Amino acid sequence: MAQVEKRGGLLRKSSASKKPLKEKVVLMYDEIFMTEDPSKCSPRFWEELFLMKVNLEYLEGKLESLDGEELMKIKDNINCLFQHCIQALGEEHPIRVVNALQTLCALIRGVHQKNKSTSGFDIINMLMGFDKAELCMKNLMESLDSLLCAEGSESLKSLCLKLLLCLVTVTDNISQNTILEYVMINSIFEAILQILSHPPSRREHGYDAVVLLALLVNYRKYESVNPYIVKLSIVDDEATLNGMGLVIAQALSEYNRQYKDKEEEHQTGFFSALTNMVGSMFIADAHEKISVQTNEAILLALYEAVHLNRNFITVLAQSHPEMGLVTTPVSPAPTTPATPLGTTPPSSDVISSVELPLDADVQTSNLLITFLKYSSIVMQDTKDEHRLHSGKLCLIILTCIAEDQYANAFLHDDNMNFRVNLHRMPMRHRKKAADKNLPCRPLVCAVLDLMVEFIVTHMMKEFPMDLYVRCIQVVHKLLCYQKKCRVRLHYTWRELWSALINLLKFLMSNETVLLAKHNIFTLALMIVNLFNMFITYGDTFLPTPSSYDELYYEIIRMHQSFDNLYSMVLRLSTNAGQWKEAASKVTHALVNIRAIINHFNPKIESYAAVNHISQLSEEQVLEVVRANYDTLTLKLQDGLDQHERYSEQHKEAAFFKELVRSISTNVRRNLAFHTLSQEVLLKEFSTIS
Repeated sequence: MAQVEKRGGLLRKSSASKKPLKEKVVLMYDEIFMTEDPSKCSPRFWEELFLMKVNLEYLEGKLESLDGEELMKIKDNINCLFQHCIQALGEEHPIRVVNALQTLCALIRGVHQKNKSTSGFDIINMLMGFDKAELCMKNLMESLDSLLCAEGSESLKSLCLKLLLCLVTVTDNISQNTILEYVMINSIFEAILQILSHPPSRREHGYDAVVLLALLVNYRKYESVNPYIVKLSIVDDEATLNGMGLVIAQALSEYNRQYKDKEEEHQTGFFSALTNMVGSMFIADAHEKISVQTNEAILLALYEAVHLNRNFITVLAQSHPEMGLVTTPVSPAPTTPATPLGTTPPSSDVISSVELPLDADVQTSNLLITFLKYSSIVMQDTKDEHRLHSGKLCLIILTCIAEDQYANAFLHDDNMNFRVNLHRMPMRHRKKAADKNLPCRPLVCAVLDLMVEFIVTHMMKEFPMDLYVRCIQVVHKLLCYQKKCRVRLHYTWRELWSALINLLKFLMSNETVLLAKHNIFTLALMIVNLFNMFITYGDTFLPTPSSYDELYYEIIRMHQSFDNLYSMVLRLSTNAGQWKEAASKVTHALVNIRAIINHFNPKIESYAAVNHISQLSEEQVLEVVRANYDTLTLKLQDGLDQHERYSEQHKEAAFFKELVRSISTNVRRNLAFHTLSQEVLLKEFSTIS
């Protein structure tokens, strides 16, 4: 018997038969694309249609092939198809429901594709008709809500979420998607929460549910009252918030694991051998090849949860065993799209206490640690646009955390010590830190380490000024809390001071190049004021008196850098140029640092001369410092422990609009045809297939 091949909805024998045969469902689609009502000649037309396996490719392609005028001629049939799809969602026959959901996906995407041209028809009118739109969408949303909340098929729930993601991301700018007005009115918020609070459904659908929620929260968020924002901000159910945290933690942990695997693979491969032969000449090039696609969608979900819901802050610190220890998934998720690395939704919830038995030797972790590790990876390379956006969003999330009173309480809690292995960029002048030597410390130490790491590793031609400003702001907010609550943190403050001074040196040595693009004095002022914060209030939050002495030692040791900075800002503040005002602010801010240098330097020189020592040791300098504190006069500077609170709408609106556009495009691209495949569904409903 001759083999039967199937292509684009056509059936043909591979023998001599010349005319290809069309599938029955394709013939039925063709009838819909006629101007006549297909049910006139065949009363059971719609009933039969939803028993046929959907040919998504053909249906969507057919819609795209028609011009606006041709599509308007069959508007009544399109409306009819849309309405019958919604009716079919209420059927007991699961195959009808599946086919209706898939047909709706194709309809929505196909009609939206036409809107990209200048055909000028209205999408709502084209799909449903203006007069029936409100009722149609009400029925559709109620049906989807029922399917998501029912105890029925997991595959059906997955398909419902895919349809909703299709509906939300069908336009690049989701705020221009007028159909979403009906999704605002007929909320599915509670259905999303139910998925997140119920472990089995969370394992299957948590990722899609979280991404869907993050996108819905961003619909016209600045122009009108978005009910999803309001509802998300007041969720206080522990199981739901923890469920959301688990989904986010698992997705970020999966990214971290993939990166680590690639890094290990890289170190044992060709480049490792090459760098061993010729030194570290190619270390930067080798590192650049370790690339795992970032996951902005899940990061956006984390941001919205942290920013909107104060109760979610507690989820950041919920302890659980280190993720990625269990390799066998609990259950497969066949409807998960095959997406690029880093964007793949996790197939199992590896953080449930049932699935991961606690072990005394297992390192405990939490969402914040997982997020800090993720941040340490994506913030390494900000040359790529996606990574730049991810790095910026990581710093915005850290900004929200750093100014939250409760978050600071657990960040600085001495009873909550963790070993946080951050990723460090390979650099020629430093050795890779041994993971085993990491101490257990309060979590704020890991945040400060991350900020220091960023400061040290991004002094380059394409200077990421915006990220540096945010980084210094995070440090400042943490210091404000420590000063306010008199928290004496045992941290290697010298590393921070050294990083800040090196950053000032970089700004000065690249003054001409940087000033052509940035106001470097804003950043310089922030750095100087961090030192002023330590000088003025350090005795209230530095761990020991000797730490305060070391601060003075570092300022005196690096006095040339501060002298050079003063000369530069004095030169620009006395000229009538565009930087006069900005530079003069730095001049005034340097008053105490200059007072320290001018007070102690002569005394150190005198001590050296009297004792006939050409070069003093650190201990000898500290001895001079301790002996001469009493005669030092400093000015009290106002506002050092004050900071401006984060505000999204006024400063970040443009960034988030662009970010959501990028996420929407990416989610839509990953909702490919094979994602909506019927094979799994037919197996699940094998009694009727």
